[in-house]
Amino acid sequence: MIATDEYFLCILADGLGSGKYAHEASIAACEIVASHHSEDVESLMERSNRALIKKRGAAVAIIKIMFKEKVYHYSCVGNIRFYLYSPTGKLTYPLPITGYLSGRPQVYKTQRFTYENGSSFLIHSDGLQLTRVRALFERNRSLEYISTELESIVTDADDTTFIIGRLP
Repeated sequence: MIATDEYFLCILADGLGSGKYAHEASIAACEIVASHHSEDVESLMERSNRALIKKRGAAVAIIKIMFKEKVYHYSCVGNIRFYLYSPTGKLTYPLPITGYLSGRPQVYKTQRFTYENGSSFLIHSDGLQLTRVRALFERNRSLEYISTELESIVTDADDTTFIIGRLP
């Protein structure tokens, strides 16, 4: 995650499988994005894909939130989920492209959405199985409450990463 006065950038990279080579793949994607964070999301996805040549591969999602414009740009390849919940109760759930990044030619779909002040977001890997996302965010629940609820759902079946936040 990187935050500037202009934007917030977040990447979640879930290396395929487990162990050393899965970790190596996820770190490669994260490091290349951190080094080029000022670029647009599509360019960052392409850089991530190239960074995974001769590595195991990874599911990768990148979100870049532009504060002045009140928009976010989102792209994902693989089984990572992203939700944005507005204070008015609208739940946005952009669909990812199936597959994973591994250096092979890949099609990216970067989506652009507006957001309202006070919107909350959740991005998570496939180790977290959610059935009632809207209920987590309703009634302006605190991020601490949401985090505790998510932690209670996590099992030891798979590695799990989740990131939650609230937009200014």
